[in-house]
Amino acid sequence: MADIELNRMRNGKRKQAQAPVAEKVAALRWVRENFFSTIGNTILTVIIGVFIIKFIPPFIQWAFFDAVWGAQTHEVCRASEGACWAVITEKHRPMLFGLYPYEEHWRLVVALIVYVGAICITLTRRFWHVKILVPLWIANLAICCLLMWGGILGLTFVETQQWGGLPLTMVLFTGTVVFGMPIAVLLALGRRSHLPGIKAVCVAAIECMRGVPLITILFVAVNVFPLFLPQGLEFDVMVRVMAGMAIFFACYQAEVIRGGLQAIPRGQYEAAEATGLGYWQMMIRIILPQALRVCLPGIVNHIIAAFKNTSYVLIIGLFDILSATTAVMQDPLWRLFTIEAYLFVALIYFIFCFALSKYSQNLEQWLDQGRR
Repeated sequence: MADIELNRMRNGKRKQAQAPVAEKVAALRWVRENFFSTIGNTILTVIIGVFIIKFIPPFIQWAFFDAVWGAQTHEVCRASEGACWAVITEKHRPMLFGLYPYEEHWRLVVALIVYVGAICITLTRRFWHVKILVPLWIANLAICCLLMWGGILGLTFVETQQWGGLPLTMVLFTGTVVFGMPIAVLLALGRRSHLPGIKAVCVAAIECMRGVPLITILFVAVNVFPLFLPQGLEFDVMVRVMAGMAIFFACYQAEVIRGGLQAIPRGQYEAAEATGLGYWQMMIRIILPQALRVCLPGIVNHIIAAFKNTSYVLIIGLFDILSATTAVMQDPLWRLFTIEAYLFVALIYFIFCFALSKYSQNLEQWLDQGRR
């Protein structure tokens, strides 16, 4: 018995000694398979490694260790060799809120909090019900419009031409997606319609919009469209801009949705028709849920592009967060630190786009689990 127990102890010690060696071998095998498996991968790994060694440490030194995080005057930043993040502290309000009256910025902060809260609730699957989401967004839009426009309850009225910064970006983005997605679905269905007239109209609308730059559409919406309206009838510039961006977005999104519709097997249509469902019942209950699942990555891609396309409103005199930052950094005292300001704006864009991308990936995984 003593010999058996002694052998067990020896075997256990031998396995413990071999475990680190096996882990090292597995790690080396993983590195070789992923970074040095071929000549091309080896060259690419070396190039990326040289880039990281050459540029990343100096950037970290400039952005963090030598940076000025707080300064009362610009002279302190000029004397430093690192980044001047104090410019964000000094200029963050006009950068984030644009031309909006300075003393009313609190209204925009509250509106953004309400807006972000509504988005978080909307993205939570347990609240995916029409009876919850419709009242939620009606209340959200009412509160945000009340805060941004004002004019009642003792709030000062602020014209849309004075809206700017991040709230303007979010308003344009929300309007583009909320109004553009239903139009995109209708255009995609119309392009696949068996009625020649409807199909021709949808094809012409999609191809015309896709063949024209967004800048041209914004220019027409702001400067040309009012010329065709009856005298005395005028739409707010924000409404015209939002309509132009929504139609532009819808025409690109329609082609993505059409691809999803084409991916659905013909048997799904025939099975829905065999159960006696009408056209719209078949589309809403059977076809569209499957099509939207298939083309979800493309849909999210265009939604992210719509968020970044809001920067084009600069050409029509509106100041989103990017153009507001450009205008603010014309201050001669802080003009040398434009890079820091643009990095701050880039971080905001990245956080939103990355969060949307990660949520899309999680949603795809959840839908795939449901399919299994």
